[in-house]
Amino acid sequence: MPTLHFVDGAGQLLAAVDAQPGDVLLDVARLSDVPLHWRCGQGTCGTCKVSIRHADPQQPVKLTRKERNVLLRAGLIDAAQAAQESWPDVSAGWRLACHVPVGAQDWQVVCPQD
Repeated sequence: MPTLHFVDGAGQLLAAVDAQPGDVLLDVARLSDVPLHWRCGQGTCGTCKVSIRHADPQQPVKLTRKERNVLLRAGLIDAAQAAQESWPDVSAGWRLACHVPVGAQDWQVVCPQD
């Protein structure tokens, strides 16, 4: 069972939560009262942006067109990134927590507080 360490932009721990692989990251945060901003929960507003880090080897993930379009519209990625169908699962870039299934390894999830 992976442990998710939710931190703010300065690296301060907000919560450490055990999750099941395959759980949706936003659901885990909401059910654990993690202060992760979100509005729609459907992947259309871009409010639930997070950055994910872990120590395991990076694996490619296939982002949906919807997630890429929302990230582009919110100015969180550029057109070149939006054109890529797969990204490394760990990056300096943003993901939408409502689109991210929890993996098998422990994660650090950066939740911006803006």
